[in-house]
Amino acid sequence: MVVTVAENINIMSASIGPAMKGRDAGPIRKLAVACKEAGADYLDINLGPARKGGAEMMDWVVRTVHEVVDLPLYLDTTNVEAIEAGLKAHKSSAGKPVINSVSAVPARMDALLPLVKKYGCGMVALCYGPDGIPRDENERGALAAELLYRAGEAGIPPEDMWFDPIVVPVSSQQIQLRSCTAFMAMLPEIAPGAKSTCGLSNVSNGVCGPGKREILNQVYFMMLKRHGLYAAIVDALDPDLMAIAKDRRPDADRLVARLMDGERIDAGKPSKEERDIAKTYGVLSGDILFSDSWLEV
Repeated sequence: MVVTVAENINIMSASIGPAMKGRDAGPIRKLAVACKEAGADYLDINLGPARKGGAEMMDWVVRTVHEVVDLPLYLDTTNVEAIEAGLKAHKSSAGKPVINSVSAVPARMDALLPLVKKYGCGMVALCYGPDGIPRDENERGALAAELLYRAGEAGIPPEDMWFDPIVVPVSSQQIQLRSCTAFMAMLPEIAPGAKSTCGLSNVSNGVCGPGKREILNQVYFMMLKRHGLYAAIVDALDPDLMAIAKDRRPDADRLVARLMDGERIDAGKPSKEERDIAKTYGVLSGDILFSDSWLEV
């Protein structure tokens, strides 16, 4: 099974954003409970930049969420003061919080690694460096090694690091996506004992059409599962994604595994779902050039 981190409590949400800014606890509590009941293991509290009053807002949101659910939290903001406020407010009984995220940019590491050590929390080790998003799996590996080295210097064990390769949209960066997948296969050798995570829905950003984002997310999720994905940031209210995370789609998992092993499903009479999974795998693996009509051709 894959650990699920609910992406739903996000300041960009049309309902949750105003609730955060207006300190309206009702919608936030309701959503937190719904995510837990759907099976989420963590909740991502995303405040965005939170430049003004971020520390006070994070403190309030964390306390509000923990009034109704006892789940550990990802603390997601670029505001370092807000992250520390969230770490202070986080209930110890809920488990270990995770800072989302610590990139390989020196200033970010300098600011956040001491907090990881001080509070004994986890950290998303984001494969993003001074030059931006890495171009291939080797650059991702180099950034991961830098993060691992700096964390080790700070006394942070690999077990507290959740490596995120930065999933990119297949619609605009199809070649890059292959590098992201390849990095996930390399990670156990680069950082033994560390965890892996990702923002899954990034893979389908920019794709339009009924059901298209959903199948891209689902198939890529199963591909990363095959590479040992530990956790994924997902829409916890999407029952199909949660079913994949909880190993309730063994038929689809087996099909994707067969495709990853080089098997074709042309023989026999595959169902429409099997054909759609195979076509989508072809796009995500780079074997088929992405187009908006990949499911129809």
